[in-house]
Amino acid sequence: MQTHLTSSSASVEPAVAQPAPVKRLLSLDTLRGFDMFWIMGGEEVFHALAKTTGWAWAVLLADQFTHPDWNGFRAYDLIFPLFLFMAGVSTPFSIGSRLDRGADKAEIARKVISRGLILVVLGIIYNNGLFTKAIHDMRFPSVLGRIGLAGMFAQLIYLYARPRMQYIWFVGILLGYWAAMKLIPVPGCGAGVLTMECNLASYIDRLLVPGHLYKTIHDPEGLFSTIPAIGNALLGIFAGNYLRTQYKSGPKKALQLLGAGLSLVALGWLWNFVFPINKNLWTSSFVLVTGGLSLSLLALFYWVIDVKGIKGWTFFFTIIGMNSILIYLAVEFIDFGYAAQFFFGGLLKLSHSEAVREVGGVIALLAAKWAFLYFLYKKKTFLRV
Repeated sequence: MQTHLTSSSASVEPAVAQPAPVKRLLSLDTLRGFDMFWIMGGEEVFHALAKTTGWAWAVLLADQFTHPDWNGFRAYDLIFPLFLFMAGVSTPFSIGSRLDRGADKAEIARKVISRGLILVVLGIIYNNGLFTKAIHDMRFPSVLGRIGLAGMFAQLIYLYARPRMQYIWFVGILLGYWAAMKLIPVPGCGAGVLTMECNLASYIDRLLVPGHLYKTIHDPEGLFSTIPAIGNALLGIFAGNYLRTQYKSGPKKALQLLGAGLSLVALGWLWNFVFPINKNLWTSSFVLVTGGLSLSLLALFYWVIDVKGIKGWTFFFTIIGMNSILIYLAVEFIDFGYAAQFFFGGLLKLSHSEAVREVGGVIALLAAKWAFLYFLYKKKTFLRV
């Protein structure tokens, strides 16, 4: 697939930007935008409130929008795997519909691989900018790279494996990663050690990944820990397959997705006792907890939006979801803070309240980003990968 900006003046419903155009599920568009809202800075509202007011509820929420130092789980840890999960949900609607029309698997596979590699390249650009650096100064692992690689392998499994074998792949990946991390010894550390200094994933990354790692001895988006992330995308594919079925009602689909999600969360917390929940290592227990929560959120959004038809509130988030990759990249290259200051700075200075100025500044920045996305939406211009 080629990476390009598309623009159209025709009066047609705009295509979803991530991944390629699919049969519309408004709940999926909205959930993607809801997830991306926090990536583009929504969590800063709670940090600003906690900093300026000290309110207990604001401090509690602000803490949930941080990452644990190592083991553990907070709400902020869900944002990345949820995005990967949603890429999986889209797969049966996009690739599945092409297969139903008799499209060539090899051609689809080539597009899947090219899209995955393009995301890897975009991730490298995001990390290092457009200017050339020496290889040893570059960081190659990235969020976009993990989405690209994990999504690519999950889609290839979907393409070439029968449904039962897809589930076997899912279980095998999680159990295999667990076994490798616990049983394969690391030189100077031994087997089964899961500290930042001593674990198999970081050791393999130090051996194989060029350039520098994010934390010098470890990278949270490293190569080896991308393997279990395939499981998040596969869970999305399973959910997409289920939503695509015609023989079950919408309420039943939502209820069963919720039940499956809660069951996976419980199983992941049990696994945590022997294989700790850890985003940095993307442990198998982390996959189950985040996958289960992703299923639960999808069930909730699907029930409210697509089943009950409560859609009036979705527009704000769908504007974000339709250009999710673009806004993720744009914040590195566009000074939205300047626009926010230009339009809202004078108004904010009128307030004598530090809380109003801090929180207002965050909201102004979010408004500038959303206005940019709304402009692109009105122009029917979307970044497609």
